[in-house]
Amino acid sequence: MFKKILIANRGEIALRVIRTCKEMGIKTVAVYSKADAESLHVRFADEAVCIGPAPSNESYLKMDRIIAAAEITNADAIHPGYGFLSENAKFSKLCEEHDIKFIGASEEMISKMGDKATAKATMIAAGVPCIPGSEGILDSYEEAEKIATDMGFPVMLKATAGGGGKGMRAVWNVEDLKPAWDSARMEAKASFGNDGMYMEKLIEEPRHIEIQIIGDSFGKACHLSERDCSVQRRHQKLTEETPSPFMTDELRNAMGEAAVKAAEYIKYEGAGTVEFLVDKHRNFYFMEMNTRIQVEHPITEEVVDYDLIREQILVAAGVPISGKNYFPQLHSIECRINAEDPHKNFRPSPGKITSYHEPGGHGVRIDTHSYAGYTIPPNYDSMIAKLIVTAQTREEAINKMKRALDEYIIEGIKTTIPFHRQLMDHPDYVAGNYTTKFMEDFEIK
Repeated sequence: MFKKILIANRGEIALRVIRTCKEMGIKTVAVYSKADAESLHVRFADEAVCIGPAPSNESYLKMDRIIAAAEITNADAIHPGYGFLSENAKFSKLCEEHDIKFIGASEEMISKMGDKATAKATMIAAGVPCIPGSEGILDSYEEAEKIATDMGFPVMLKATAGGGGKGMRAVWNVEDLKPAWDSARMEAKASFGNDGMYMEKLIEEPRHIEIQIIGDSFGKACHLSERDCSVQRRHQKLTEETPSPFMTDELRNAMGEAAVKAAEYIKYEGAGTVEFLVDKHRNFYFMEMNTRIQVEHPITEEVVDYDLIREQILVAAGVPISGKNYFPQLHSIECRINAEDPHKNFRPSPGKITSYHEPGGHGVRIDTHSYAGYTIPPNYDSMIAKLIVTAQTREEAINKMKRALDEYIIEGIKTTIPFHRQLMDHPDYVAGNYTTKFMEDFEIK
């Protein structure tokens, strides 16, 4: 087992890793920028090393400084958390070259799953359902029409050089395909100087549902069931829950088996998440794989009583997993508390927290590095806390979340607490009737 782990991250996830390490009897090293000198992860680690000024590219993304910090403190492993260098193939390789265990995926694994085209080809080979579509750029309109007709409407035309929604057209029948083809190509050419197009099956009323997996160094993997992450704004998750209100036992088993198949096919080691889009007919399609711990991992831990950080460390140390799949026994919801003003288009709101009071009680968990007097720097992601509630049923969990949000006091800055409180009363959310488009029609009051 490792004697000392350096956490190459900041904030709540760094503190989360430190807590599990302490419970396992493992010493910890925090790294921090000058802006984070007063953060709780610095205070509670056994040792702390300043690695640079506030900007991430001068501190938390400086691989050589992090490796040097590990070497001078004699750390034998590095936990990258999420974000920053957690899915950086070069950093994983650099740790290996310096005989420091990277508690995450290997260079090869990150490279293979980080490129979406390669990942999709790998998943197709593994027998995991992927979104049907053209293989590469379409050569002509005639090819587009044939592929669309073969796989069935609706379809989505996408510019290969696209971005920001430009060069994209949803097409619901063959009569509209040619006009959409012409206008999408024209827009793509004007926007990107490239009118290359490809096509995918349009996922109707999509839900973003991910499966948590763990793989060991012996080629065995298991899943810990699903998380529904469909409430998003600009592709950023706002709240997550497990089990998904959309899930059936049949779908849960099928998606779990597909995720395990994917992990074992690539001999994945560590904690990871296989992300799927699920349409209104409950067809599911591989979207991507995250080769790291997820922000929303606590809700999985709560419903299956399983410390994912501990398991990451054990697997990295060469301990085999049991191979048992886990299914939710309770219901858990996570609200991401961001330093943002929801009434001003979620504008970031860094600054000093003048008053801070956390909710408590049975089934309430807070993962945060914030406290009264703490100054939130403007240099990083705006998430300052995760409020997680767990109960016997979804209805009870929503009621518990309402109560917890009412108790949560953070003054001196604006936060997303009022938004989440409004969300918990929204009839569509309460009914479990939401998709990734939910926030497009959500009116902040």
